[in-house]
Amino acid sequence: MYQNPIRVGLIGAGYIATWHANALRASKGVDLTAICDVSPAAASDFAGTYGIQPFTSIEEMAAANICDAVHILTPPHIHADLAQRCLRAGFHVMVEKPFALSHADCSAVAAAAKEAGRQIAVCHNFLGVPSYERLKQACRSGALGRINSAEFNWRFPLAPLRSGPYGLWMLQEARNLLFELGPHLYAYAVDLFGELSDFRLEAGKPVTLQGGQVRPQSWQIRARAGHVDLTFNLELVETMDDRSVVVHGSSAMARLDYATDTLTIRRENTSDIVINPFRQQMGLAGQHLCEGVVNGVRQLTSLNRKSPYALSFLGAFGAFYDAIRTNNPVDDRFSAAAAGAVIGAIEQTAELIPDEFTAKPAPVVPAATLKPTVMVIGGTGFIGRHLTRALVKSGRRVRVLSRGRHGPFADIADQVETVAVSLRDKEALTAAMEGIEVVYNLAKSMDNTWEGCLENDVGVAVRVAEAAQEAGVKRLIYTGTIASYDMSDPARTITEDTGFGEDMSDRNLYARSKAECEKRLLEMHRNQDLPLVIARPGIVIGEGGPLQHWGIGRWHGAGAVRIWGDGHNILPFVLIEDISDALIAMIDNDAAVGQSFNLIGEPMMSARDYFDAIHEALDARIEVKKGAFWTFYLSGSIKYLLKRYVVGLRDLKNQSYSDWKSRGHLSPFSNARTKEVLGWKPEADRDEFVRKGITQANLFGF
Repeated sequence: MYQNPIRVGLIGAGYIATWHANALRASKGVDLTAICDVSPAAASDFAGTYGIQPFTSIEEMAAANICDAVHILTPPHIHADLAQRCLRAGFHVMVEKPFALSHADCSAVAAAAKEAGRQIAVCHNFLGVPSYERLKQACRSGALGRINSAEFNWRFPLAPLRSGPYGLWMLQEARNLLFELGPHLYAYAVDLFGELSDFRLEAGKPVTLQGGQVRPQSWQIRARAGHVDLTFNLELVETMDDRSVVVHGSSAMARLDYATDTLTIRRENTSDIVINPFRQQMGLAGQHLCEGVVNGVRQLTSLNRKSPYALSFLGAFGAFYDAIRTNNPVDDRFSAAAAGAVIGAIEQTAELIPDEFTAKPAPVVPAATLKPTVMVIGGTGFIGRHLTRALVKSGRRVRVLSRGRHGPFADIADQVETVAVSLRDKEALTAAMEGIEVVYNLAKSMDNTWEGCLENDVGVAVRVAEAAQEAGVKRLIYTGTIASYDMSDPARTITEDTGFGEDMSDRNLYARSKAECEKRLLEMHRNQDLPLVIARPGIVIGEGGPLQHWGIGRWHGAGAVRIWGDGHNILPFVLIEDISDALIAMIDNDAAVGQSFNLIGEPMMSARDYFDAIHEALDARIEVKKGAFWTFYLSGSIKYLLKRYVVGLRDLKNQSYSDWKSRGHLSPFSNARTKEVLGWKPEADRDEFVRKGITQANLFGF
């Protein structure tokens, strides 16, 4: 029997680690003590945020003797190996889904856990939402009658398929998508109905990734479990969110919306033909009202710390740590046996993926002596990808700095090399810039504190500039943002001579941080002759860009947006092609050094014009609502007060009313300097602008 608290370490400091850390903080009898990541910088940053100890190896963490259990949160292809190493090191282990990539690996991990006498669990977290327990009880008790079929739906946009980043593990092979997303659905089916068989697969809505590989964006899988017919739907295009389980029985139909933690059951009743449908619909209305009130009160009183997604982790973690404390088997929902059945079913399904989605383009052999002269930092992002390809098209060879060694440039590998260098390591940055004449710094951070911005955004920008100087780079082109301007005054036209303001402490962190980066770099230009050019892109649209662009408004799924303001003022749109043209023009133009350029297209359309054009070109009507700035400000202020005085985040700053108005881009822009100095000619024809920015942009994925 374990005494509280059980000490827990995380392995992997990526996106999902934050959810695990926050859920562990909210779990009783558990103490988060450590983070382990092969990247010292990632481990250190995460450790600083949560006040825990960082490590770079499992062995180092085990030797410190500060953990009883670990959560493995790394890319899936190393789950099985890491789990066995951790079990041998004496840890209880929870593995983020997918458990492994083969049934054989699942069995090997389960055997290692048995041999080590340690608990092993798999984080099929959506099985932990409270409403699923009620659905399971309804199925098992016979309340739904004899069950004949069930549908498991994951209809939720997967933006990286269309706009990157393309280096993600799940995009590297078509089967990886199934292993990444399939466990959410297959875990429900296995837990409710047992072993799955008789798989059939239809895959469609192909999308071509940069590099030439094709991936399906829709999957319909049919299977059986005993006498129950099963359908699994994966829709990854821009679609209405539907993450649900629907069970059809002889007496009732149950629908679990696991993304919102709601369960409704539609039953037969004995009223006559006139009253029957009324009673049925009123019963559903009452259930929806009750579910909505419960969820609303729960999230409001917890300041959204008990959102359905957060609750799903709490449910999974509770089962795991209860098993550790009592030395009883882990709840079947999260057991190695159930997870092995899930992976075995996915393996069988993956064998059915059509050849068109598994074929790989002929490999392009990297040149033996590539000798790139241009470096792009942030080359795997929207602008970076397009810029890199435009540079190659202009006859230049490029070195892309990325977190990994693989980027979306396999088809032009003879002209682009991708290298992994930490932006915190000035020595490594300087070495990577050997032979480089031009550096584009497109990197940005999205920190939640000003201290984080100073370290991860401003500090990185200065470090890159120092490395460029030491390496003898002839030109550093830095991308700031027009968001740093106060754009709240419709009567003021913004040019490059318009200042950002002396005190930006009441601005949003992104705008403030980018302005501080520019300030520091301009000081280096004046005092140390840094060969600097600053580019400030507007609202960039085009192929590879997102539908849900937050420069236009606050999105609520793919079908609804609350625009900043009334949406009638002209917005600073610009095509991605025009951005690349301007950035390339900065290379050899000596008159550009020491200057900044607002990369704003010709005045073309308002937010409402933009959505009308989407409707006209693509037959897609998006619900557009105006957003009064005072409502955004009031809502933001309430959240600020709660986070500061209830949650205790004392270093937060409240955004000013002017900052919220600025998001509406009310001030018009002038692009005269860019056209005059760089000879820039942004698209001026509206029809062509719509064709490139909307019609051919693949905004919805199909």
